[in-house]
Amino acid sequence: MKVAQIEKTIGPAISARRCFLVGIDVTSDNDVTITIEREEGSVDMDDCVAINDAFAAIFDRDVEDYSLTVTSAGLDQPFRVLKQYLKAIGTIVVVLVKGGKKIKGELIAADEDGITVKHTEKETVEGQKKKQAIEHTDVFKMSEINSVTPHLEFEK
Repeated sequence: MKVAQIEKTIGPAISARRCFLVGIDVTSDNDVTITIEREEGSVDMDDCVAINDAFAAIFDRDVEDYSLTVTSAGLDQPFRVLKQYLKAIGTIVVVLVKGGKKIKGELIAADEDGITVKHTEKETVEGQKKKQAIEHTDVFKMSEINSVTPHLEFEK
C-alpha cells in the first residue's frame, strides 16, 4: 500500500468529519496507522470509526492483506503538520530546540517557515539580588526545532 494512494482515497472522508490528516504510516507488513485531528475540538470514537469504514470500503482486505488503526494525534505527541501548529496558537507548548534547549511558552504564530513563542525566563538583572522574570518572544525556524508538543498540566 502506498501512502499517497491512501491519502487521496480517504481524504474526502476525513474532511467530511471536519478533521485533517496528521499522518499515515505503513509498515512493510501492511500495518496501516492513520492519524487524524479535528479542526476544532477533539477526535472522538465516531470519527475513527467513520474513517475506518471509509478505508474498508475502498481497500478490500481479501485483495490486500492489512491491519488498520485509526487514531487521534494524541496530547503527548509532537506536532507533525502545520494545521496542528495553527490550531495550537494561543496555547502553551513545549519546544525542544536543536542543541538541547527546552522552552515552555505560548505559541503566538506559526507558518511553513517557523513558529513564534512567548515565554518567561528568570534572569539576573543588574542592581537586583533576586533573578527577575523576563518575558521573551522568540522566533524559531522549523529547521531549528526538534519537536513541539502541547503542554499538559494537571491540577493537584
